[in-house]
Amino acid sequence: MYPERELHKTFISSETPVLPDNFNVEAFMEGMNDFKEFMMMYSCAIREVRTKFEVLNDDFSVAYRRNPIEMIKSRVKSPASIAGKLNRKGLPITMDSVLNNLNDVAGIRVICSFIDDIYMIADMFTSQDDITVIEVKDYIKNPKPNGYRSYHMIIEVPVFFSNRKKNMRVEVQLRTIAMDFWASLEHKMKYKKDIKAKDILRLEAELAECAEIIASTDLKMQKINDELNGVS
Repeated sequence: MYPERELHKTFISSETPVLPDNFNVEAFMEGMNDFKEFMMMYSCAIREVRTKFEVLNDDFSVAYRRNPIEMIKSRVKSPASIAGKLNRKGLPITMDSVLNNLNDVAGIRVICSFIDDIYMIADMFTSQDDITVIEVKDYIKNPKPNGYRSYHMIIEVPVFFSNRKKNMRVEVQLRTIAMDFWASLEHKMKYKKDIKAKDILRLEAELAECAEIIASTDLKMQKINDELNGVS
C-alpha cells in the first residue's frame, strides 16, 4: 500500500477537526511534507531490496533453469503502527526516533521453495558489497516456542536520492511456502478478538503441532528435491 494512502487513512476524517487556538497551520503542513518524504524514503529502500532479490531469481532461472524464489511480498508500516510501536517502547514519536530505534518500518518477505534455497539466497544477497547486515535471527534452526519458523535479517542498503545518499534499514524475512502458510494463520489468530480463552489455548496447541508437521514436511520435500537433482 502506498504511504500516501496510509497517510490519508490515518489523518483525514469525515468530521471537521477541532483545532486548538494556537494551532500553527504552517508548521503542521511542513511536518506533513516531511513525513511524506520520510515514508517515500522507506518505500524506495523496499524497491532497492526487492530488485536485488528479483535479479537473483532471474539470474538463477537462466543459469540453472529454476526459480528458488516463489514470491516476494513487501510493506511499509502504517503511521499508526509506527506511532504505536514507539509509544509501547516509551520513545518519542518523531522521525529521528523512528530512524534511530525501529528497524522494521520497511519489510520484505521472500518465499522460497525449499529450506536450502533460503540459506543460499540469503548468502547471495548478503554477499553483495552494498549490503550491510545489522542482525540475523534464525528461527528455522531455533524456532520460537509457538512453532514459528523463518529466517530474519535486518540489513542496511544505500538509497540514492536526487541530492543525497541515505543508508536505510529494511527487515528481510525468508521462509518456505509452508512456513508462510502457517505464519499467516497464526497471525490471523493473534489479532482475532472474539476467541474464548479456552479456545485460544487449544488452537495454540494445534498450531504448534501443525508447525512440527510442516517442518517435517519441508525436510522431506528437501530430501526428495535433492534426490531428483542427484545431490547425495
